[in-house]
Amino acid sequence: MAISFEQSDYSATDVGAAFARAEERFLALDVMAAQTKSRPVNLNRLEEKMRILVAGATGTIGQRLVPQLVRAGHSVVGLTRTPSKADFVRSLGADVAVADGLDAGSVRAAVAASNPDVLVHEMTDLRSKLDLRHFDRSFANSNRLRTIGTDNLLVAAREVGVKRFIAQSFCGWPYARVGDSVKSEEDALDPNPPREFHLTLEAIRYLETTVTGSAAPTGLVLRYGNLYGPDTGVFDGDVVEQVRRRRVPLIGNGNGWWSFIHVGDAAEATALAVERGQSGIYNIVDDDPAPVRVWLLTLARMLGAKPPLNVPAWLARIVAGEHLVVMMTQSRAGSNAKAKRELRWQPTHRSWREGFAEIIEQSEPRRDSHTRAAA
Repeated sequence: MAISFEQSDYSATDVGAAFARAEERFLALDVMAAQTKSRPVNLNRLEEKMRILVAGATGTIGQRLVPQLVRAGHSVVGLTRTPSKADFVRSLGADVAVADGLDAGSVRAAVAASNPDVLVHEMTDLRSKLDLRHFDRSFANSNRLRTIGTDNLLVAAREVGVKRFIAQSFCGWPYARVGDSVKSEEDALDPNPPREFHLTLEAIRYLETTVTGSAAPTGLVLRYGNLYGPDTGVFDGDVVEQVRRRRVPLIGNGNGWWSFIHVGDAAEATALAVERGQSGIYNIVDDDPAPVRVWLLTLARMLGAKPPLNVPAWLARIVAGEHLVVMMTQSRAGSNAKAKRELRWQPTHRSWREGFAEIIEQSEPRRDSHTRAAA
């Protein structure tokens, strides 16, 4: 079946103003939680079959999460803002709800009609090619979904007594650039990020504070590492060719630490979080955090390319911006110990090394066939 509600336009707006409006409603959410009658939560019974609403069902994570939940025996509703994607959601095994995550009325109607036990927030809006030089501008719509969209979903969830609310976040550059190279969920986020990260980090903070501060429903935040795998764009032809042609340089000392996660492993961890784990934040990353100077050179070698060119940090700061220099030289990775312990999760791709190699091996026959066809 399909549930359709009127959509609003995703026109560009001032993200700072959107964040301010969302922040004004922060205290109201806790008041509403106290006033809303919620079904009692029995954490020992969460692994029973449930009704689950996945907001962002056609996204990179959502389209892998939905079939896993269906196979586990749950009744799943996939929410998308695009009516033309309804058939795709059905092909995943889910019922369909169509609503705009930034439209409070349509979200409340969709959640009420679905009446889920668990709500998973995977909404993003990265329709255009990312311009990392203008980071906050590229993530403007996704940041509205992290603030206004999160509020809309939480309000709707409380109105129908949702027991469990899971939202995605990010593990990596948001960490404070001091201390250990690999951080836990208890470590602080960056108190003074580069200007191009400012609004995005504000939105991440807002989402994480709002969700984990929720008593009803129980709130969990999953900080995904740098996603790779099908449909993530990481191994698209353009990206691979940039590495092969040495157009992805090693900036400065390349000592920024990164965490990776295969998109399939991220979906599996999310499916487990639907059923288990206490309120809080979980780093969803593989077992092998690595500095840029290691993973970038390894990737070039896997592709049969020459080592990347080295660009001094001072020059990259002028050409690309302070934020990209920070990502490549100062960022921190995350530890997955908590997720493995409390979610009882193990990534299938324990290291990006094996994951990268697998994807390259799968893509090379296609590249060879295209090369022969062009010849």
